Order: sequence, then structure tokens, then C-alpha cells
Amino acid sequence: MLLFPNCRRFFVTLISLAAVFALSIATVARAQSTPFYKDKTIRIIVGFTSGGLYDQYARILARHMGKHIPGNPTFVVQNMTGAGSMIAANHIYNIAKPDGLTMGTFAPGLYLAQLTGSKEVKFDWAKFSWIGSPEQDGNVLFMRADAPYKTIEDIRKATEPPKCSATGVGTSGHLVPRLLEETLNLKFRLVTGYAGGAEQDLALERGEVHCRAITIAAYFSREPFVSWYKKGFVRFLIQTSRKRHPKAPETPTLYEYMEKEKAPEANRRLAIVTLGAGGFGSWPVAATPGIPPERLKMLREAYVKTLQEPDLLEEAKKRGWEMRPVTGEDMATLAKEVSTQPPDVIERMKKLMGG
Repeated sequence: MLLFPNCRRFFVTLISLAAVFALSIATVARAQSTPFYKDKTIRIIVGFTSGGLYDQYARILARHMGKHIPGNPTFVVQNMTGAGSMIAANHIYNIAKPDGLTMGTFAPGLYLAQLTGSKEVKFDWAKFSWIGSPEQDGNVLFMRADAPYKTIEDIRKATEPPKCSATGVGTSGHLVPRLLEETLNLKFRLVTGYAGGAEQDLALERGEVHCRAITIAAYFSREPFVSWYKKGFVRFLIQTSRKRHPKAPETPTLYEYMEKEKAPEANRRLAIVTLGAGGFGSWPVAATPGIPPERLKMLREAYVKTLQEPDLLEEAKKRGWEMRPVTGEDMATLAKEVSTQPPDVIERMKKLMGG
């Protein structure tokens, strides 16, 4: 009889523990079934001012991307300007938590500052969690149609090199001709100091210069380039994309020329590291390093689905944007490639950028 109260207390305790255990299991199950991104907010940090193309692309993502992520998180866009978007890139890399709740978009050529040892760089380009880019870009070198330089070979043999315009050192107008000199043994006379694109347009029309290099996306998105191309005022000589752009299918690439002319490996590496920004597209999107792999996978898949939405594609068409997406996986591979170069290639690249 004395044991009965103890037995009763034992069974009551056992039942209580079982109830607690069952409640814990149910709580864990509910937690596991609730998507991480439910009731969360994802920030997109834009390294440039409000209203520009970087900002416009980010706000389109903010309107559409949440529906493709389990949990349907909300999105907000935050502009963080300064140092050509370096401040934004440094923030995403060092300050934002690696939880998959912060993405950002910044200049695709910032890795060049890392390679040249800039003290402003506080990141490792290859370690960003790359999400994607809406389009691949490259540059095209175009020439006045009435100029005596009809082909690359004409430039190589010319006694008087063609004059190409540029606003200054380090721009595409400067880098592309200099790179062609280094990789294909060509010669150009660079005329720098123009205030902007409009001034260069006039210089070409007046015959002050023969040629210019510009991104393909920019060329086909505004006047007077579109009219020039239709009227045959200019001709394309070479493009820097790894594959021919759909809008310039007859224009050979630098890589084709290097292959044809059996360019040395050092020249190929120089081209890869100098032109790598085009592979990241004009508006790359990346997240903080070290976010959980499953969340990175969600963000990459959601990004791809977002760029396939009919409403988004219609909006992009109205704005004159061309969607040729680059995947986050491809960007990660390219980031490692451009970040790993021998010292001699880095030195040649520094020379190109410096003058």
C-alpha cells in the first residue's frame, strides 16, 4: 500500500514527460515545415543613385522575385552610393549577415581594383555568393564606313593608325583599343579628353576620329547608334564577348581572332582578366559570402524564374532591355577565373589601365 502513491506519481510524471516530448516534436515539425523566408524581408543594396539602371533593375526584382521564394518574403531596395559602388560591395561582403537576407548590385569591374591592389577593396571577389545577371555584355569596336580600315588586317598594315575616341583612361573606349594592341599586334591613336558620349558622337560625325569602342548593350539602346547602323554610317570590326552577340552575328570576336592567330597564353589570360566584367553583365547581383547553400540555391532559382516572367519581359521590352541571363553558377566560376592570374598578367593589366 505504501508503494501506490509513489507509483501514481511515477505514472503522472511519465505521462507529463510524454506530453512535453510530443509537444516538442510537434513544434519542431511545424518549424521545419515553415519556410525560412516566411515573414522575412530581403534587402537589395544598390551601389548607385536612385533612378539609374542599376536602381531600376533592382526595383523590378523587388516587385517580382518574392513570389518565387518559398515563404514569399517582401523586398526593399536601399541605395548605398559612393566610390563607384565600392562602398556597397564592401558592405555586402563585410557587414551584412550571411543569412540570405541581403543581396546587392554593384559595378562588374570592381574585381580589377582588387587585382591592382586598391586599398579601398575590402572583399574577395571570388567569395561573393553570386545570384545572377540579366544579360551578358561585351564591347564592340566600330569604324566609320568611309574610313580606309575595313578589316582588322587593314589596321595592322596601316602606316597611319586609326584615331579612336575616349573620355579617359580606364574606360571601354580606352581599354578595348589598348587591349587589341596588346593581343593582336594592332596600333591605334587614342584621342582622349572628351566630356562624354555626345561629344564623341559629334567627333565621329565630323570626321575628327575614325572609331570608338562601346558596350553592345549601350550601342543598340540609343541614338544615334541605331540610325548609324541602319544607314551604314559605321561598320563593326570586332566584339569582345566570348560568343557573338545575337545583334551582331557577323562580327567576329577577339577570342576568335586569338584562336585563329594562335595567340600566346599570356595574351589570352590578359583578355580574360581585362574583359571579365562583360561576363558578369552590366547589372550583376550577389549576396553575402557564406550564406547557407540551400538558401543560395533558392535565391538563384528564384532569380532565374523572375527573369522568365511574361510581365517582367514585357516591361523590359518596353524599356529596350535585352534579357540574356547569366546564372549564379557561371558567375561564380568566372569570378574564380578572373581572380586567379599570374603576376605578369596582372602587371600587363595595370599597364593597360594606366595609359
